[in-house]
Amino acid sequence: MKLKIASIVVAALFAVPGVAADTYTNDPAHTFPTFEVSHLGFSTLRGRFNKTAAKITLDKAAKTGAVEATIEAASLDTGWAKRDEHLRSGDFFNVEKFPTVTFKSDSFKFDGDKVVTVPGQLTILGVTKPVTLQIANFKCAPHPMLKREDCGAEVSTIIKRSDFGMSFGLPAVGDDIKIAIELEAIKDS
Repeated sequence: MKLKIASIVVAALFAVPGVAADTYTNDPAHTFPTFEVSHLGFSTLRGRFNKTAAKITLDKAAKTGAVEATIEAASLDTGWAKRDEHLRSGDFFNVEKFPTVTFKSDSFKFDGDKVVTVPGQLTILGVTKPVTLQIANFKCAPHPMLKREDCGAEVSTIIKRSDFGMSFGLPAVGDDIKIAIELEAIKDS
């Protein structure tokens, strides 16, 4: 009897049409990854990456999501070419050997209808570590010009660069790196 009831429940679950998750692609004109690090304790060095690609899957009804993001490390820009050249070298990002920084997650955490954290795996210099992204100002709505859904958020976290093998200049150049990303992603057609 129990087996028959279990079979009916399983059959019913597969018979219910599922709502497919939506996929989104980041809008490169409105996706802006930045970083901050202490420089000798005198100032805070700020920089950004100019080339980012991300694919996001979001099922708001089921409160699930996934993301795969790739940053081109050589697109690093601090506003001073000589410093950027050094940051691209083997002392820091070693862009010839490790051309990308990646983040992957298959788990979004919601509070009501809003994504609030995204735990995942960050890879820098070939080293992968768990990182949780904090999400603020999450919003999805129709884009007024594209007539497709646009989702945006402010993303942040703090990492230790030494955890990824980037130890040049420690402790004069700070170990704690504050990462902030302004993100918009447009629903795929």
